[in-house]
Amino acid sequence: HPTRGSMDLGRSQGGLPPDEVVEDIDAILAATEAAIDKHHDPSPDSMLRMGVAPCSPFSVTGELMIQAADLARRTGVRLHTHLAETADEDDFCQERFGCSPVEYVERLGWLGDDVWLAHAVHLSDDAVATLGRTRTGVAHCPSSNARLGAGICRSRDLRDAGAPVGLGVDGAASNEASSLLEEVRHALLFARARGGPQAIAVRDALEMATIGGARVLGREADIGSLEPGKLADLALWRLDTLPHVDIADPVAALVLGAPPPLELLLVHGRTVVEQDHLVTLDEDRIARDVRSASSKLLAKAGIT
Repeated sequence: HPTRGSMDLGRSQGGLPPDEVVEDIDAILAATEAAIDKHHDPSPDSMLRMGVAPCSPFSVTGELMIQAADLARRTGVRLHTHLAETADEDDFCQERFGCSPVEYVERLGWLGDDVWLAHAVHLSDDAVATLGRTRTGVAHCPSSNARLGAGICRSRDLRDAGAPVGLGVDGAASNEASSLLEEVRHALLFARARGGPQAIAVRDALEMATIGGARVLGREADIGSLEPGKLADLALWRLDTLPHVDIADPVAALVLGAPPPLELLLVHGRTVVEQDHLVTLDEDRIARDVRSASSKLLAKAGIT
């Protein structure tokens, strides 16, 4: 589910990003539609579905948000943006638009069951209810939010309100591990840190990582649970190892125990990881290539 991101609100116009990294709105829309035309596959077993993803209220004009939503709905793809990640964003929306981030995107037609929002940390009770009523999805990124000190998503309240909630790792800039299993653990621990020991159970956390994520992407009929007719996306962890063998509940062992060995990972029925090793690519070669690319980028930036 790759998305075509965009920013058109530069610093000189009151936005966050430097002017040199923003694009013209017409160029954005043309490039986004071209990416959808070239890559989007709407078939039931698709491995490539595009999304339209203006970045955030800090970095995108309202006009781009409106036209991006029109484009996505005309072409039958989903919408994605970052919202309510920090307290600063709430202040920005109040000062610039006279409303909260959720009220702002609702005005622009950006709520609904074809939309998912990253983060959704700073939400009022009314905002939680609005996301639930509109069935707008949320990608909860607990590790990134904790690393940046942004806060803790109200995942339990969102789920209770009816909003689909899945888990995300955000990106390498704020989450070096990028481990979905680590997100499951952190989603559980942070929810309990916020709401007490009954906030969510281990199975709730695992559900967010599986069928919850599928619902956020509109794919619950195809993936997210083990059912006849669904696609064979399976992860099998070893829980008979010394750190796990005395934990009576296997789900608790997976979520709260030491990271277990990944015995097998199937994607669309194809083996991708076996006995904790990537089998589809040469890991050593990729590591060398990444190290070389990283060194070149640091050198270009003047960082040694």
